[in-house]
Amino acid sequence: MILNTGGRTDTVQYYSEWLLNRFREGYVLSRNPLFPNTVNRIDLSPETIDVVVFCSKDYSPILSRLHEISDRFNCYYHYTITAYDTDVEPRVPPIAQSIETLKRLSQMVGRQKIAWRYDPVLLTEKYTIDRHLQTFDYMARELSPYVDRCIFSFVEMYKKLEVNMPELHPISDSDKTRLAKGFGSIACKHGLLLQTCATMGDYERYGIKRSGCMTTEIFSRALGLEFKKTPHRGNRLDCACMESRGLGDYNSCPNGCRYCYANKDHVAALENYRRHDPSSPLLLGTVLPTDVVRPAKQVTLLCKDPRLF
Repeated sequence: MILNTGGRTDTVQYYSEWLLNRFREGYVLSRNPLFPNTVNRIDLSPETIDVVVFCSKDYSPILSRLHEISDRFNCYYHYTITAYDTDVEPRVPPIAQSIETLKRLSQMVGRQKIAWRYDPVLLTEKYTIDRHLQTFDYMARELSPYVDRCIFSFVEMYKKLEVNMPELHPISDSDKTRLAKGFGSIACKHGLLLQTCATMGDYERYGIKRSGCMTTEIFSRALGLEFKKTPHRGNRLDCACMESRGLGDYNSCPNGCRYCYANKDHVAALENYRRHDPSSPLLLGTVLPTDVVRPAKQVTLLCKDPRLF
């Protein structure tokens, strides 16, 4: 089973103590977002978790204790660093600080285990195509020696953004082409492997691979694992990733990113964060008398784990 620790909220940045507690105790409870009275119990052991995938915008809170997980599990790390200031990402560290933290992470775990995420790419009066290309060039120059690849995608123009980001400009096909051509040229200049994820459109002519961000190819290359023949059904439209199971809850990330799909209400997310108990097996709240706790289906996708041989 692939365990995604950051699909619903930034557990690394804001809930690192809780996350470390769960791995130490060997299990976690996760409330089903569609059926709130159904709680899944996930066994957190190397025998049942093939790969732990982290995704965060700030690894600094967990760096000193990351070994408590990485010493026992196969781990892969997504680090999101974008071009945006606090007007779009209110509580995300500045770019220069994020770059330095990524470098520290890379020195600890190795560059082959880290993907730099530059997404979502969105356009406003402030964040123009030229600004993206200039910022991406600076970041690629700094980060290419420390990461395995860069993954980018264009923002999804879903309904909520009309309210959350009314200044957002629609991205036309010609905009996407210009951005992709620029990103591809910059990545080539810095020797950086560049790919899209969950993005319609083929940009391979610019040296950009179309793939998923969690695939057997990526994990095999980074972690030396051998997988069974595994379908990549994805998690949403145009997603080519392996199936994974997420932790945590929606409406719980305090970052306040205005394009976020996981928070419907940023005020509620902050309140949920304040009520969080690091000792609870659930990220938010406790098990209620009306809840039904069920063991999650956990099937290994590995042919074998080289750590055991």
